[in-house]
Amino acid sequence: MSRAWVDEARVTKLIVEESLKAISNLAELDVAVVGAGPSGLTAAMELARRGFKVAVFERRLSFGGGMGGGGMQLPCIVVEEEAWKTLVELGCKPLRAEGGLVVADAAEALAKLAAAAVDAGARMLLGVTVEDVVFREDPLRVEGVVAIWSSVLMAGLHVDPLAFKAGATIDCTGHEASVVAVAAKKVPGLKVALKGESSMWAEAGERLVVERTGRVCPGLYAAGMAVAAIHGLPRMGPLFGGMLLSGRKVAEEVASDLSAAKRGP
Repeated sequence: MSRAWVDEARVTKLIVEESLKAISNLAELDVAVVGAGPSGLTAAMELARRGFKVAVFERRLSFGGGMGGGGMQLPCIVVEEEAWKTLVELGCKPLRAEGGLVVADAAEALAKLAAAAVDAGARMLLGVTVEDVVFREDPLRVEGVVAIWSSVLMAGLHVDPLAFKAGATIDCTGHEASVVAVAAKKVPGLKVALKGESSMWAEAGERLVVERTGRVCPGLYAAGMAVAAIHGLPRMGPLFGGMLLSGRKVAEEVASDLSAAKRGP
């Protein structure tokens, strides 16, 4: 193997040229997933596997959302047996199973989930914050996201963002439901509101989040804890089965809606 020609200018050109090519290709998407937590990664994986062009926007420089912190920063999470099937398919190994619940290694779960989404074809943009939505009238609908580097926001600089058009946008931002929140505030005609999540009731929270997962308004969907914030549902703590099932459910609904839109009336 020949020795690599390492030159500072060459390294810069390679990074800039390929990065700009990638971002330009993402200007028009089938699906914009906001948030790389368990529901967002699951939704991205499922939709990419179906052949949709998917990008995940994550404000941090890491995957996993709340899954990475386990419970109280302990390295384990719990999922129900039904949801465990998703992690088994990705090669995760159970640490313990008891009474319909399975204990999993948090790092293994998020790493394999993220890798599966990337392998399926979903593109990941880390360190990117979605601060607004793109919308259109007649009919009124959300048609994408407006994003900016998280570091720009942290520095308090005034820099204009870039827009990414999408046939469907999925809010997987967790407790804040930040995409739905900005749409509710800035596009009142969408008639969207956030009730804010209620206190912990793990069993009810898991069930209700999955039940209420889906379309919030035309073009905008929600999965995971964003669903709890929108509908005032209980939180459930370090129990992540509902997040995985929610991601799968929203992927099915988005895929159905996009396929129907392509077929036309």
